Formats: sequence, structure tokens, C-alpha cells
Amino acid sequence: MTGILYHGQPNGPSFTVLAAAFEKGVDLDLHPIDLRAGERHSTALPHPLEVDQSIEGEGPVLVVGDVAMTDSVFLACYLDEAGDGPPIRPIDPYARWQMMAWCRYVIERVAPAAAALGNAAAPPHAVPVGIASADLAERWQDAVEGRASDTQLADSRAKIVQAVEKIEAQLADGRDWLIGDFSIADLESFAWLAGMRPLVPEAFASAPLTDAWEMRLRARASVRQARDLATVPNPEAIWAPGPEINRWG
Repeated sequence: MTGILYHGQPNGPSFTVLAAAFEKGVDLDLHPIDLRAGERHSTALPHPLEVDQSIEGEGPVLVVGDVAMTDSVFLACYLDEAGDGPPIRPIDPYARWQMMAWCRYVIERVAPAAAALGNAAAPPHAVPVGIASADLAERWQDAVEGRASDTQLADSRAKIVQAVEKIEAQLADGRDWLIGDFSIADLESFAWLAGMRPLVPEAFASAPLTDAWEMRLRARASVRQARDLATVPNPEAIWAPGPEINRWG
């Protein structure tokens, strides 16, 4: 497989896709872009509907031939099929369902909370030109102007606490990884939670199983390769508008 991956710093959705590609041994042409500056909306990138209306917000874009794809979990699934390395999705149907259900939890609950907190801590400077999605343009404007309410931020912090509690409970039976063998669930969870330690320290204050899980993740060659692509000292502090905060609690 040959393709071009336009990616940001190894944090959030860009981390998931970069680490998945390295884990699977997929040889991609890596093109770093500044997601926080809105470079994904440049005319240099393909803009099919799937990219312009991505619910993930500012994530990486994978271009294979004349097809452009986005959304980190689904890109990781694509790379799992395209690559030659060991699978990063369970073979067992029930375990695969568990993994996808876990990833959906991260996408819908954890990712919006992490992006909200990350952007509140370090707001982007300006709304980029060329955003096709009205919803995403609104999230950009909210981030630039610091419009996140105290209620939204408190709810986001609570969701990060709940996510770590969920990981602790999942690992309590002595397993090393969240769903059977190492999988996309581990990458996606780490992607959104790694930058939350300084922002929500109470979530990690008493989470020894999560700490050990993260150490195992950081020791993997694919994770080190992804993190080595950082061009700033602390890539986990670099955020751009992400998924929309769930309006229904």
C-alpha cells in the first residue's frame, strides 16, 4: 500500500493513526501539517465530503490514490487491513465488538472532553479560512474566543476522571491491554488521555493500573516512533478543535 498521511503533532487523533501505521508496518509518505493553525483546510489537501464534514474535528487525512479518508479509529482499522504486521483488532467477533464499543466511548465521551480542556488551556490564535463545516467553524470560534463555560469544563474534567476509572476497572483482572491483545482501543485511549495529566491531575492521582498500562504503551516501538515525530517539546499540549461536546450529558 502507498499513501500520503497529512498529520499533526503526535497527540489526539494524529497519534492514533501514526502509531497504527508503525505498528502495522505500513509505509506512508508522512506530511506534517499544523492542525492548530488550520492547515487541514488548505487547498493543497483533497476535500471530499468525508473530510470536510468529519465529526472528529481537526484530525489527520489519509490519501490513497484519489481517495481521501479521515477519522482516526476508522483509519486505524483501514491500516490494520492494509498492513502486514500482527492484527490490532481482535479476531474473535465478540472481542472485536468490545473493542469498537470501547473506541466509540472514547470518540463520543473522552475525545470531546479532552479537546475542550486542551483548547481552553491553550486556545488557538485565529479561525482558519476555508472551513466547510458550519459546526466545525463554530467550534473553532468558540476555542479562539474561550467560550467554554465553567459547566462545560467541569463536565469535561468529570469525563476524564470517569475514563481513567473505566481503564482501572478494565485492567483490574490483571490484563496488560484493554481488550485482549494490544489493540486500537489502547492507542485511541492513550491518544486522548496522555495530555490530560497536567490538566486533570486528580484523575490520575490514584490510578496505578493506568500508570502501568501507559508505561507499557510508551515502551512499544510504534508509540516511540510516533512520538519521535514531534517538532515541539511537549506535543501532548498541542490541541485543535475536536469532536463536538455531547449536548445530552
